[in-house]
Amino acid sequence: MTGKKSSPPESGKPVTLKTLADYLDLSPATVSIVLNNSPVASSISTATKQRVQDAAKKFKYRPNLHARMLRSRVTNTVGIIVPELSEGYFTGVMFGVEPYLLQTGFLYFTVSHLGRPDLKEEYQELLMGRSVDGFLLVNTELSLPTSVPVVGISSHNKAPSVTNIILDHGLAASIALRHLFDLGHRKIAFMKGQHYSLDSDARWDAILAVAQELGIEMRPELCIYLEENLWSPALGYPPVRELLARTRDFTALFCFNDTSAIGAIRAIEDVGLNCPRDISVVGFDDIIVAEFLTPRLTTVRQPLYKMGLAAAELLIKRIQSPDKPFPHDVVFEPELVVRESTMALSGTSSLKQPRRRR
Repeated sequence: MTGKKSSPPESGKPVTLKTLADYLDLSPATVSIVLNNSPVASSISTATKQRVQDAAKKFKYRPNLHARMLRSRVTNTVGIIVPELSEGYFTGVMFGVEPYLLQTGFLYFTVSHLGRPDLKEEYQELLMGRSVDGFLLVNTELSLPTSVPVVGISSHNKAPSVTNIILDHGLAASIALRHLFDLGHRKIAFMKGQHYSLDSDARWDAILAVAQELGIEMRPELCIYLEENLWSPALGYPPVRELLARTRDFTALFCFNDTSAIGAIRAIEDVGLNCPRDISVVGFDDIIVAEFLTPRLTTVRQPLYKMGLAAAELLIKRIQSPDKPFPHDVVFEPELVVRESTMALSGTSSLKQPRRRR
């Protein structure tokens, strides 16, 4: 390889890997390695890789994906299985997933099972029938065995072949409850997620442990157990209205997620009370709308973008290097974002209060 350029490809004719290689005076193998982002691309100099990418862009090179699939048996597609597609948790995760898949040349099929066991199995079968190279699961368990790589976000899968992207729920419960505790709240209502939400048990167990550590009594009459198959603020509205009809002997509410917290705040206001003056509310996730509500929502932020990006990156690496070892669990830390929906009880202003963030 001399590094010299030959004549450019003839105008009007399709640019193939070979014509691109001839133009760059490189071997077709070198050009292929760079354009396919092969694991051995690290052995090629940055200058050479830049030349290849510039030429491919200049001459609008398009790889023959069908030929590549026949040679490698890789389809460059992945299946993404999620419970639902509404704005919120899913959107935050996909902000991280989608750019990485696009950058690496992977197409994805996204299906939502809506919590239905029959759809989970049917969608997995359909995706396997389309020969996806791997699965990315969001708060979902696999229904059928599969031989392709699997990465799950909040899926809590114990199978050794699955890589889990998970949140430190112990830390999440600690920062939320200590915040309320430092504001003087002792009578706290708690909300547990639906049984099919795979984060529910882990988060609830963490809340139980931290409440015990702080000496906060979890009174049965102040515990809400979500059951409805909903992904709108209606998830939190009826249960909190029912709670307020039974008792108002609490000063704070820790919700399962931001969506339910939005419904909870509306329920509080609709019975003539005020958040946070009468009842402080803490959400979970920090979805896009959390900072634009009235009041702006105090919440436990999951780094959804980073979790989505890490999941996509791990999945593609596992597809491209199937024999390499990969971690079973990758743990991310949450962050408490203090806004306007929580405040100190009267007479507790001297207690330590975190700086509010927008």
